[in-house]
Amino acid sequence: MKKESVSHKENDAYYSDNPFGVLEFLHWNHPWNHYKYGDEKDLKNAVALMKESGVGWVRMDFLWSDIEPEASKFEFAKYDYIVDLLSENNIHILGLLNYSADWASTCGKWNCPPLDNNLFTNYAVKIVQRYKDKIKYWEVWNEPDSSTYWTDQDSLKSYCILLKDVYIALKEVDPDCKILNGGLANGIASVNHLYDNGARGYFDILNLHFFESPLNPDAIKRVIVFPKLAYKIMARNQDADKKIWITEIGCPGVKRGLKVNNWWMGNNLNEAEQAKWLKDVFTSLTREKFVEKVFWAFFRDTKEHWNNGVDYFGLLRWDFTRKPAFLTYKKCFNAWKRSQRNKKMVPRGGVEPPRA
Repeated sequence: MKKESVSHKENDAYYSDNPFGVLEFLHWNHPWNHYKYGDEKDLKNAVALMKESGVGWVRMDFLWSDIEPEASKFEFAKYDYIVDLLSENNIHILGLLNYSADWASTCGKWNCPPLDNNLFTNYAVKIVQRYKDKIKYWEVWNEPDSSTYWTDQDSLKSYCILLKDVYIALKEVDPDCKILNGGLANGIASVNHLYDNGARGYFDILNLHFFESPLNPDAIKRVIVFPKLAYKIMARNQDADKKIWITEIGCPGVKRGLKVNNWWMGNNLNEAEQAKWLKDVFTSLTREKFVEKVFWAFFRDTKEHWNNGVDYFGLLRWDFTRKPAFLTYKKCFNAWKRSQRNKKMVPRGGVEPPRA
């Protein structure tokens, strides 16, 4: 019992610095996602497995259409439960503020900008006011540089106005909170657009998404180079003191024998290949001094949502069984934890203490 208690305290000590994150749709309890988390049992199961694997951070939506389905009518019960469950298990939350509620959208759909930025800002303020004692990191929209998630595209001009409005409002509610731009999905050009549109003073951490096919022999080199290029743009814009979070990176892991349509980057990978790619990604990116967190997309497979390999991005299968990537993630986390422990043992002179 004593050893277990010490181990638990050690885990807590590394909690805040833990760079290992996942994207997971814990709020999915709708017909269109097959009620992925339809009851508390499934949520508790997922969070227990996150804790087992070493997950320190979960990127999750606080969906506007869920929370404010009608103007000024707020419903928080589902999110209260999820936030409490993660907090009780010492898992940090990166809260994703998105998309448009239908009643407040310029086109009546979720992926168009809000009719009035004040409507979105009001929803965001309500959330931060409610959860500021438990959540300190917030992301404004997802992939605003993608026409899938922001229609129509204008090189981030309108998005940067929204980002500025939300940033100012949330800092008034909670001066200690940290704001991330919506994860950028379209490469270095989008990083330039962010700065060109005056957003430098309105995000605290640069947020990037990028995917590569591990079947490309240069894939890991490209993964390593991309944040370096982004950091050069940051430095050129006098923003070198900020960190980079990569809040989406991943690939399919399809069980052998299953016939699944390929993902957008080409042929699907099998589960063993997915695990190898995960190891390469986390081993490489967590060594970069300006990359602070890395989030694998996703924690658990989805069911017939994308109808291709993207449904198999998870570390867990739909039935909650562990893939090889789950075990690899856990090993990577434990290796990182050992490295942190060793750093703390070495005194300032750089000489390790004598072994007992």
